[in-house]
Amino acid sequence: MGYTTLKLEFEHLSLSVVVGPALSPAEGELATITLNRPEKRNAISTEMIEELLAALDEVEASAVRVVIVTGAGKAFCSGMDLDALKAISSQSPEQYLEDCRRVARLFRRLYSFPKPLIAAVNGPAIAGGCGIATLCDFTLAAPEARFGYSEVRIGFIPAIVSVFLIRQIGEKRARDLLLTGRILEAAEAHQIGLVTEVVPAGILFDRARELAATLIAASPTSLLLTKRLLGHFCESDLDRDLELAIRENARSLSTADFREGVASFLEKRKPVWRGE
Repeated sequence: MGYTTLKLEFEHLSLSVVVGPALSPAEGELATITLNRPEKRNAISTEMIEELLAALDEVEASAVRVVIVTGAGKAFCSGMDLDALKAISSQSPEQYLEDCRRVARLFRRLYSFPKPLIAAVNGPAIAGGCGIATLCDFTLAAPEARFGYSEVRIGFIPAIVSVFLIRQIGEKRARDLLLTGRILEAAEAHQIGLVTEVVPAGILFDRARELAATLIAASPTSLLLTKRLLGHFCESDLDRDLELAIRENARSLSTADFREGVASFLEKRKPVWRGE
């Protein structure tokens, strides 16, 4: 198709930059970030967060104009790695806070990234994975994609993502998703505004490239200034709310219900909640 591809490999994701006339009507550069832990359904680990932040830094410093984020294999991202969550349950309060700040830093980075982000959601995007998918400027989803914040079902709280979700879909719908932990099909996610467009799986990435070409044809200065303006509308409130969410998130990690929720999930049994 006339592309030249440059690749940068991390342990848990890959970054490729594609340059070529197939991006017409305007030539430009398109980066693809692929979450690449298919054996773990691309679950989020501490290392993946750091690598994703590093990849975004690489893209921002480059001539890339648009970024597509997708997942390897059949899932987009299944949320936090449960083995990592199990390890978290034995950490100190200071370590809880640092872990929560790391997640908040990633979500804040995605939300305010200066170049357009397109999520090509090829499969389930759950909990933190749903956050990654829906904090992009555009979220394209295959019909088999699923979305939801299931944290309450394992004794956790979706505190950090709630800061963004309320702004995206409104308080009433956010309460529904965050309190029930239910999983949505792509069509309902589109209906309530989490998803921009539902696209047949066979052409999902082609549609993402087509959208990228539309964005590349626009003025890069105009896109940059528009994204900056949109971010400024709620910047001060956002940072204040994120700090509160970080502390609530960290507090929930020290509860007996969190430890029981993770243990019961890993042991494939029904949780016995203690309410503490």
